[in-house]
Formats: sequence, C-alpha cells, structure tokens
Amino acid sequence: MKIKTVILSLTLATLSLFTAVNNVYAAEKNATEDVEFIDLDGKSTFLSDYKGKWVIINLWATWCPPCLVEIPDLVLFHEEHKDKDAIVIGVNYEANDPKKVKAFAESQMINYPVVRFKGKVDGRTTPFGDLKGLPTTYMVTPEGQVVAARVGMVDQKMLESFIEKFTAIQAKKAADKK
Repeated sequence: MKIKTVILSLTLATLSLFTAVNNVYAAEKNATEDVEFIDLDGKSTFLSDYKGKWVIINLWATWCPPCLVEIPDLVLFHEEHKDKDAIVIGVNYEANDPKKVKAFAESQMINYPVVRFKGKVDGRTTPFGDLKGLPTTYMVTPEGQVVAARVGMVDQKMLESFIEKFTAIQAKKAADKK
C-alpha cells in the first residue's frame, strides 16, 4: 500500500508541474482546430500536421532570460524524440523582423521549428487561451488535445516525466473501463 501511495504522490507532483487547461476553454477551442503557424520564411504549417506525436509548444522571446535558459533542454528533448514520439515547436512571441529571429535561433543552435502564430502579437492571448507570461509551454497529445500548460521554464526531464505519467494514467483509465 505504501508503494501505491508513493507512486500516486510522485505522479501528482509531476503532473502538478503543469496546470490542467480549463475544460470550458478546451471545449470551446480544441487544439485539433487548425492552429496556423507561420515559419520564419513565411510558410504555413498547422498543428494538425503533427498529429500522432506529442507536440510541445513553447512560447518564447529573444529578450526573455528564462526562455533562453530552457533552450538547451528543448534542443535535447527535440533531438531525442523528433523521430519517435514528440516534437518541439518554438513559437517566437514578439514582433521582431523574422530575419533577426532566424539569425538568433541559429546562434542558439535551435534544432526545432521556430514559428509564429498567424496574425499579430497582442501580448495577451494565444490560440490556446490567455498568455500569463513567458516562457509558456503547452502539451498537446498525439490525438491533438491540449492537456497541460505551464508558465515558466521547463526542462527535458520534466517534459519526459509528464508524457510518461500522463500516458500511464490514460492507460490505467482505459484498463479500468474494461
């Protein structure tokens, strides 16, 4: 019984690192809607293009110190998972010239797609809800649902742990239904 309590406590602690997305908002705006991204060369991609993989959407800015601190962990996570089960998308949330952002991303050796949301940055909102600060990271399941959001830095271990724990909980729920 103690082992189950410890496992449950660790799972809750890991999941509490992320805040569950408001169910009312999620019902109104499902991530499977085609959230459009514009890359730094002006080409469009859509969130739905990445169905089948976890999508880690990380909002950042070049002037944001915590954003810069987490970049190496996002690079490592992306490199480890891109060909298997997850991808990082870095959403530059500022109105700088795309050429400057592209040069900055290259100087930071960012290996994941750097994009912007379609439309103007207003400093307050995203297609996933209100922006509370930078960096902000959204976790989108392989089925295309936003299941968590975090304001503040993330690291590779945190992302991997969240995915592992969330997947285990979903598998247990599915097994319990049978």
